[in-house]
Amino acid sequence: MLEVNELQVGYGQSVVVSGTTFATKESEILAIMGRNGMGKTTLMKALMGILPTKSGNIKLNGVDLTKMESYRRVQNGMAYVPQGRLVFPNMSVTDNIKSGMEYTKYKDVPSEIYTLFPILKEMGNRKAGNLSGGQQQQLAIARALVADPKVLILDEPTDGIQPSIIKDIAKILKQIKAMRGICIIVCEQVLSFTLEVCERVFVIEGGKFVYEDVRANVDANKLSAMLAI
Repeated sequence: MLEVNELQVGYGQSVVVSGTTFATKESEILAIMGRNGMGKTTLMKALMGILPTKSGNIKLNGVDLTKMESYRRVQNGMAYVPQGRLVFPNMSVTDNIKSGMEYTKYKDVPSEIYTLFPILKEMGNRKAGNLSGGQQQQLAIARALVADPKVLILDEPTDGIQPSIIKDIAKILKQIKAMRGICIIVCEQVLSFTLEVCERVFVIEGGKFVYEDVRANVDANKLSAMLAI
């Protein structure tokens, strides 16, 4: 599915992500964890083409995305839900979702979206800026999904969301994986959420992966200590 090889990313002369290599499978939820400032968001932005790479390459189903602009990566099967969600606050919920449909075959919002997110149908005419944080997160995921991605990237999806809604989002992500068979990459710090939804866990520190294991083998206490400030 997605192959990342010896990726190096930074700002100016500074290198933030150094020599990162990993690959994903179809129908898999994978977590990239780490403390603040360790390179998680920089890596996510590089995968989407928001930040240029210094070296290495990114391939999706054998297609080299490394030099492509972000919109071309979307056309080739990547989708991104940024930290903070970044919905269009003055647009309606429905128009926010439709903003993700530019390169798709859809003329109307697919019914599958409302099956996953019934609250978005109820609030279709409401301005996105008036939704709660959890509702905005669902909206941002829906907007990404209508692009029919092969790989869905979520940066800190639990940020600023109350615990009961975090459980709902965990359930939704597992439903998406089952319904779509896509790969989902979650960049996260909340360990309980990660262990609830992900099959594999990576930890990034100083721009490099320092830990990788399947969920069944994860030592939660060890992982918690690695993530402690």
